[in-house]
Amino acid sequence: MPIATRLALATAPLALIAAVPALAESAPPTPTASTAPAPAPQALGPKEGGNQTIASPVQEAYPIEAVGDGVTAGGYNQSRWVEDWTRYRDPAKRDDPLDRLKFIPFDANGNIYLTLSGELRFRVNETTNPNLRDAEAQRQDITRIVGGADLHLGQHVRLFGELAHGGLAGRNLGTITPQMRNDLVVQQSFVDVTGTVAQADVGIRYGRQTFADGPNLLVVPRDNNTIFFVYNGTRAWARAKSVRVDLFDFRTTRLGVGGTGDDISERGRRFSGISGGIVLPKTLFGGSKLYLDPFFWRLRNDNATWGPRTAREERFFYGLHTLGDIGPVNLDWTVNYQGGNYNGRSIDAWLVLLAQNYRIGKSKSAPRVGFHFDYASGGGAYGTGKLRNALAPFGNNIYYSYQLYATPTNLIAFAPTFTFNPLAKLRVSAEYQLSWRDTVTDAVYRANGTAFAGTQLVAGRKIADTARLQAVYTVSPRVSLTGRYEHLMAGPALTNAGYKSSDFLAGWISLRF
Repeated sequence: MPIATRLALATAPLALIAAVPALAESAPPTPTASTAPAPAPQALGPKEGGNQTIASPVQEAYPIEAVGDGVTAGGYNQSRWVEDWTRYRDPAKRDDPLDRLKFIPFDANGNIYLTLSGELRFRVNETTNPNLRDAEAQRQDITRIVGGADLHLGQHVRLFGELAHGGLAGRNLGTITPQMRNDLVVQQSFVDVTGTVAQADVGIRYGRQTFADGPNLLVVPRDNNTIFFVYNGTRAWARAKSVRVDLFDFRTTRLGVGGTGDDISERGRRFSGISGGIVLPKTLFGGSKLYLDPFFWRLRNDNATWGPRTAREERFFYGLHTLGDIGPVNLDWTVNYQGGNYNGRSIDAWLVLLAQNYRIGKSKSAPRVGFHFDYASGGGAYGTGKLRNALAPFGNNIYYSYQLYATPTNLIAFAPTFTFNPLAKLRVSAEYQLSWRDTVTDAVYRANGTAFAGTQLVAGRKIADTARLQAVYTVSPRVSLTGRYEHLMAGPALTNAGYKSSDFLAGWISLRF
């Protein structure tokens, strides 16, 4: 049976409910607040994440854009459960039949309602010298199909489920991962219980879920994959007017490729911790909108690989994340110390991630110039004593390379950036990134954390120069076209080990409702 048919059958009961016009029209008009505007985009590509509806009055709630669920734009979010479509409680605000699917009431007051969501993404990638070796070009023809249902049972209980399919064809595909090709996956499935305690919004969630409460380069669902990176476990939060706290205890999901029954919670990888948030005074620096997010995390991996060894690692992350605006300046800074132990050896590593840009003009669409500087310590993977290699647990894996040829491990990177709108609906971003090794006797690492074999044995600090360009044309809030180009010019740290330069070209169309 074709996968599209199977996905349709899996969501058929919810679609039948949505097809009954009387249900969609039964609720009386009720004015609601619209979703908050998204913060300005950072550097290359939009940040991954979302927005959250707050139950308490706006003046008593933590700012929506900083609650730790990422960015919402045009009402849509990467994590679809973040979206708030209660404005469609009023039938007069529905512009087309798809709007009915965003708010399907089951009682007269609209307190029990269903929101349906879906996405189709058709994408083509072309990569020369795949894996930076002299080889035939790789072409990936990628299809993403996602269907979701968000059921609210009054103000305090919510059930969310999401099915996804990942299709992959082309040529010279190499090793195919379950995140890229997968027949059918229960991508998310959880229950929320929320309420208000002592003027704070509180909640707890249990099940399979996306998570993005941290710096973009450390934790995101990874939209570049066909299937999202998701966790299994519990998340709880409390949010007041100017302070918040988020506690979580997760195991990662190991995907199979045989359907929905072989995706399991990994016993060998556990991710837990606390992420916080503080609204800084708006009077700082003569007027600002800034947030300070401290975090303390623990990552246990029973099969961590560094150099020739695979062993148990317990890594602790102690960090501060500052983000927001100071007049025309937008910044996103993270300082993170990593400790713990690996195979009986102590870990002593640092991450410093600094991204900032300046808006040239007063309009939200005005051009922005900026740069990002990133330091990720390295050393020790192929020796003894302390392990000094930093790592990003589950971060934005395309930030340093669309081709996934770089990651914040043993890396120093600097990139000027420029973002502008040549047309009203067209957003173009460009950057030129220079990359070096922190430690020459350690390897160069890919986005998946594996080393480029042999790079630890050759001289040369310079990894590469990488020129990148991205263009996003927003046809409508539901439809967008994206193009990416990257030219990676391999430096001595790669060429001395036999690796080559590479070009990458990608384009896709995304349709959402």
